[in-house]
Amino acid sequence: MILKRAYDVTPQEISTDSVKGVQKRVLIGLKEARNFVMRLFTVKPSGVIERHTHPWEHEIFVLKGKLTVLDEKGEKVVEEGHCIYVEPNEVHGFRNDTDSDVEFLCLIPKEGGE
Repeated sequence: MILKRAYDVTPQEISTDSVKGVQKRVLIGLKEARNFVMRLFTVKPSGVIERHTHPWEHEIFVLKGKLTVLDEKGEKVVEEGHCIYVEPNEVHGFRNDTDSDVEFLCLIPKEGGE
């Protein structure tokens, strides 16, 4: 069994052409689990993960704040306590349109890496 505090894990800044204002903490990674990866994302105000696809599913749980979810049909705002299931190859993205950080857990199968 592995026990750790999520906020003791050092965040990694993610900054690409399609991701801005986002930090990721790999809470349970490939060295620890055989089948899944658990990550904690922090999206700063005005931060964004642009629409994209992956061949694996995502299970997401919003821990803090209001998250704008982006898909092919448009946008929808969800709040803390909401869960999101993203099917394999489904277009998805996320944006923080608020003045406070948004945090969410994202679980993916090992094929998705960390």
